[in-house]
Amino acid sequence: MITLARAALGLLLALVLAVSPLRPAAADDPVPDPDPIRGLVLPPLDILIGLLPPLPIPGADYAGDLCKSGSSTCIDEVMARMRTRLDGLVATCSHSAIFSLAYLRVTENVSNAVRSGYFADAKWLNRVDTVFADLYFKTTSDWEAGRRPKIPAAWKIALKAEDDHAMTGLGNFLLSMNAHINRDFPYVLAKVGLTAPDGTSHKADHNRYNQRLDSLYMPVFAEEAARFDPSFDDIDAGTVEETIAGVIMRGWREMVWRHAELLSLARTGAQRNLVEKQIETYAALQALGIRQFFTTPHPEKRDAWCAAHGAV
Repeated sequence: MITLARAALGLLLALVLAVSPLRPAAADDPVPDPDPIRGLVLPPLDILIGLLPPLPIPGADYAGDLCKSGSSTCIDEVMARMRTRLDGLVATCSHSAIFSLAYLRVTENVSNAVRSGYFADAKWLNRVDTVFADLYFKTTSDWEAGRRPKIPAAWKIALKAEDDHAMTGLGNFLLSMNAHINRDFPYVLAKVGLTAPDGTSHKADHNRYNQRLDSLYMPVFAEEAARFDPSFDDIDAGTVEETIAGVIMRGWREMVWRHAELLSLARTGAQRNLVEKQIETYAALQALGIRQFFTTPHPEKRDAWCAAHGAV
């Protein structure tokens, strides 16, 4: 099923690139979109992803211990922990600061979206965000304390690369994003629940956040470059790089949902072990590719830049 889903997503993307028209400018557009490719690719891709139906997963009440209330104060507490962690990483110019900053900015965006009524089920988003962050905090704490045997392979690759100062800033970002999304996220969604007690799928809310992420790539990439690694946004593709990021993230997030479905539908230990192996292998293989492509021979330049510009 995973192979078929991956092939289907690739075919859909190919069709979008082949036949989609440019988005016409609306009369009330205050500023023309600086990336005309965005209108060619992302809106049609969103439509096609929206047409991929979620599998029927039985609804159930949330049974977790974290954020039982579903309140937005859960995200407030998460952001406070993230800011404390980021401050410590910045003080030492740790290469872990790259992802820590990006994760904070994404979480701030989620918080704003939840409070604005952007999502149909705010309590579900608050719980997902809290459980997701808790898993990240536990993994990084275990790594820093030397409790490493049970850390997932994708995270081991990402965190060791940070400690070794072996990657560009963009490489660190991609390694941690891969581990966080492709490895961790399916388990989080399966734990919090893919379907509400009344039978309503949360897939629409999951898809809806893709558009919010689109607004983050440019400012976050610019902040990473300004503070931690001036080469972070050096891929010379104009604004097209943000559209590329949007396509990649949509593909990752669609695969996340499908992996979470398989976890939720596993009825035996053997079935669940097979799904877990698929998730771990998928994330680890992506990590190995990123690890090879984004190495840097001059980490000292990045460290010197952070020492001069990292604090705000």
